[in-house]
Amino acid sequence: MKVVRTLLAASTFALLAGCMVGPDFQKPAAPTSKHYDVKAEQAHAGNGAQHIDYDTKIDGDWWSAFGSPKLDDVMQRAIAGNLDLAAADATIAQANEAVASVRGASSPQAGFSAQGGRQRADGASGLATSNFYGVGPGVNFDLDLFGGTKRRVEEQAALAERQRHRFDAAYLTVTGHVASQALSLASARAQIAAVESMLDNDRRNLELVRTAHRYGSATQIDVATATTQLAQDETLLPPLAQQRDTASHALSVLTGKGPADWVAPDFDLADFALPTRFPVTLPSELAHDRPDILEAESELHAASAAIGVATSDVYPHLSLSGSLTRVGPAPGIGTLWGLAASLSVPIFNGGTLKANQRGAVDGYKAALATYQQTVVTSLGQVADVLQAINHDSDEFAAQDRALHAAEQNLRLNREGYKAGETGVLQVVDAERSYQRALIGQIQAKTAQYQDTVQLSIALGGNSDEAFQQRAAYRDERSMAGDPITGGTP
Repeated sequence: MKVVRTLLAASTFALLAGCMVGPDFQKPAAPTSKHYDVKAEQAHAGNGAQHIDYDTKIDGDWWSAFGSPKLDDVMQRAIAGNLDLAAADATIAQANEAVASVRGASSPQAGFSAQGGRQRADGASGLATSNFYGVGPGVNFDLDLFGGTKRRVEEQAALAERQRHRFDAAYLTVTGHVASQALSLASARAQIAAVESMLDNDRRNLELVRTAHRYGSATQIDVATATTQLAQDETLLPPLAQQRDTASHALSVLTGKGPADWVAPDFDLADFALPTRFPVTLPSELAHDRPDILEAESELHAASAAIGVATSDVYPHLSLSGSLTRVGPAPGIGTLWGLAASLSVPIFNGGTLKANQRGAVDGYKAALATYQQTVVTSLGQVADVLQAINHDSDEFAAQDRALHAAEQNLRLNREGYKAGETGVLQVVDAERSYQRALIGQIQAKTAQYQDTVQLSIALGGNSDEAFQQRAAYRDERSMAGDPITGGTP
């Protein structure tokens, strides 16, 4: 009896004190580093092609820096119609309902019950058989002395927050893929045009060699060489056509349509402008911008709350209940009411509760390591892309010099041909060299665009609150009857 009084006193004190077991979550410290890669940053400082503005943040839609209305249109179609984002929408709603479900446990639970039956009782007058019934409401309330229910609500809220960050990550992935596929489509089209021009030169060259062979000024080996060159260059076209078609199909799928239901526009590299200045946040701010880091932080928060849930199970639970029942029948019909307090104290459970508590602590440690690894990986990704942009600039400059050299060589050969100093085969060969140099420049320029896209993605792409932005956009377009979302006026 003394033990019971002690437990009741402790429980009452905990109730009055509003005790919540388990650690209160603290956000992890931001990275202390001020640089991603010092060499990469120093190279950018002297690089005139693309200047990096450090300690600044992307403002607005990250892809708007490319200045392409076509890209803007396809982006909005993808944001509104992408099925992965639609699934993420529903997952967020499901997570919010899970929070509401757990939060409901912290409120009094009221119900209504009814029962009826037939019974035989041994009374003063002998055996008597009668019917009976009982009907009335009942209420039960867990006082949550040590905050276990509150920690469960906190855990579910953190998991719901994780789903919102997962949506932001999916949004970032979708928009990144749209830009990447649009650039891939534009690059393929430009390279196809260059290859087709080169093939025209190859055919001209072959025809000239055949004519020369008929007149005895060229050998059969010369004809075979020209034929081989044409055949080799023709192999360049099918992979580029496949790249073009694959990119076009991918854009259709990203907008939530089949390739036969919606066809992407014919992007050209001229539709895009390479940003000359690019904002890059400091490492200390990256943790607030990348959805995968914020997702890992939410998982860490949920793991912290899970410790409190497991710890509360070790302590006593006190609940109050009340009932009001109408009973009958004769000889008397009356109303019964009752109030009760229930105290449950775990004494022996084979170590299960303590093991659950230790497991929750281990889960927190694992979530913390995962968070830290996510941060470190993100720093590495930004450093990789910064260096890639440096190398892209060097590659483009080299390819540009090669193109100018080939262009000058072609000009000199044409002038020499007009003056009778060079033959037509030299002109054709110079034209072919020019087209090959042009293809190299196109590939180098594409790499610059693609790595600029990757830098935007690595920095988080200003994707925070993308869920709300998408919902607002869909509502606005639906009310306007926009065909992008399939709404009606």
